[in-house]
Amino acid sequence: MSSACYDIRQTMTPMKIDILTIFPQMFAGPFDESMIQRAQEKHLVQIGIHDLRFWAKDKHKSVDDRPYGGGPGMVLRVDVIDRAISQIKAQKTKTKIQRVVLLTPQGQLFKQKTALKLSKLKHLILIAGHYEGVDERVRKYLVDEEISIGDYVLTGGEIPAMVVTDAVVRLIPGVLGDAHSLDHESFSTIGEDSPRLLEYPQYTRPELFKRWSVPKVLISGNHAEISRWRESQSRKRTETRRPELLRK
Repeated sequence: MSSACYDIRQTMTPMKIDILTIFPQMFAGPFDESMIQRAQEKHLVQIGIHDLRFWAKDKHKSVDDRPYGGGPGMVLRVDVIDRAISQIKAQKTKTKIQRVVLLTPQGQLFKQKTALKLSKLKHLILIAGHYEGVDERVRKYLVDEEISIGDYVLTGGEIPAMVVTDAVVRLIPGVLGDAHSLDHESFSTIGEDSPRLLEYPQYTRPELFKRWSVPKVLISGNHAEISRWRESQSRKRTETRRPELLRK
């Protein structure tokens, strides 16, 4: 990367991602390594991890309470979450290109097109749900959408928040060294009507290992043939492993 190119990116307004959680320490490792760390160093994204207890009013820093009507577990309080969202919005650059997202098993399934949509925002606030969930008034009045990363139950929304952040950050222009690498990844698509294909098989050196050889076409130097082979392999792999993607 040239220094001139880097300087231009430094002048861009970075995307801001704020995460509300009761376990902020969980984010230290994933966000301090690899691509997300480099994206922050390049000032392409600013990630803030906020402990919900900061906005609690009582001496015990309580962020949850027993559910009305009885039942097991505890529920995150609407007043605490409202104070957190209001203060974060007030501190950040005011923009209409922002969304508040609740991570919950009840949300819409997270997909690549969702990550692409979120990557175009200027400001994203993620709420990591926990315990038996959140007060229903958070869903009704404070968030713009709810997202689930799959049909299974986790102990909280922290890992889903990491997944969403990772998927979104890598789509921000300038984060990946080669932007064209996004074009051939599994679930990537050029247009809404394009089929979503799994990525083709990849090989690297050594050419021969334990009698396992690299397909001859990949070392032929014929780029047209390589392109056709990759497209064919993507389609075959999708038909075998995820046929529903082609039906969609």
